[in-house]
Amino acid sequence: MLGFQPYETFQLLIETGGVDRTNTLLIAACDAYARRGKPTHPEMEQFETLAARLFPTAGPQARAKGAAILGRAELLSPALERLVVDNIGEDLIPFLESALDLSDQTMLDIVARYDVPACATLAGRAGLSNVVLARLFQMNSRKVYRALAANADIAPRGAYLSALARSAQMDHLVAEALGRRDDFDAALLAPAFFDLSDAHRVKVIQAFANRTTPVAPISRTIEQLSVATAELTKALMKLFSENRRPEVTRLLAQITGLDEVRCGQIAHDVTGASLFVILRAFGATAYDGLKVLIHATSHDSDRSRALADYASLFGAVSAESMAYLMSAWRGEVNLLELAKPQHQPFTQPSRRTAKPLAPAHNPVVEEAIEALARIGARRAG
Repeated sequence: MLGFQPYETFQLLIETGGVDRTNTLLIAACDAYARRGKPTHPEMEQFETLAARLFPTAGPQARAKGAAILGRAELLSPALERLVVDNIGEDLIPFLESALDLSDQTMLDIVARYDVPACATLAGRAGLSNVVLARLFQMNSRKVYRALAANADIAPRGAYLSALARSAQMDHLVAEALGRRDDFDAALLAPAFFDLSDAHRVKVIQAFANRTTPVAPISRTIEQLSVATAELTKALMKLFSENRRPEVTRLLAQITGLDEVRCGQIAHDVTGASLFVILRAFGATAYDGLKVLIHATSHDSDRSRALADYASLFGAVSAESMAYLMSAWRGEVNLLELAKPQHQPFTQPSRRTAKPLAPAHNPVVEEAIEALARIGARRAG
């Protein structure tokens, strides 16, 4: 077979040659099969029978070496895949990463063993069947979910969407991986808002643009305070201009119902993303909101660009949607309701649609920001 002596001769050599002879035969046979290219069906069946006899008889090192060689073959049957997986040892992960095809049965066997590193590797493969995906999503493993979240070949829909959204609430790396995806509704990352990078926090806010949201439980509280929105923005601007962030923390705790730790994060968030949510939820306009953000945000070279983005967001996201985002922080809403058709954005992004003028190049916005910046500079001085 495959350039070697007939199969009966192999059998005789195995039975009379001892372990050393078996080790040599195993490695030689695996190498010959790997070099064969695409074998015929009879050749594969014959090699399966031979390999099933050689692997159990050979020594541990020979089994691992033979499996590693066999893993490079162009075509493996499920039975041969099983021999590779069972004997390859520490080279299992590279094999799972590089194998062009793996049968569902082989992958299901690996999942059944609950080998987390191996399962995480499988979770990153393209072309996974729904049967295998269902088993992977049933695993209670952060490593596996991180790989699933980063796998662009898996469409986040239905039960998979729900599972990924729940995992993002418990693992910031899952949330970050989902934040990098264009096919995942960033609004579902609201509970993980404070674990996200600066860019992804803004992406979460942008995901609420031009969409309706269910009524937020916190809306009634906000309605009671909405008459004092102007006074609220004035108070926040004064506290931020004097760098009295501990007092900002206490004020936010009083009006939002969020715990003081969370309010402290908002007060010390120099990007302004979380503060924007509070300001817009309480009905602040772009002009009043930007006056607060100028004093609250960092004074680096990117500030004008960031403030321009916020200026556009004040017009694009409603106060109701930001109230809903605040309620998500408080764990009061079921975010999966946003997946319903009635809560999808009014305008879906299209590649054919011309992009609007970027906020940073909008002369009206830039003029307003420059004027507000001068006000801030005089007050700080």
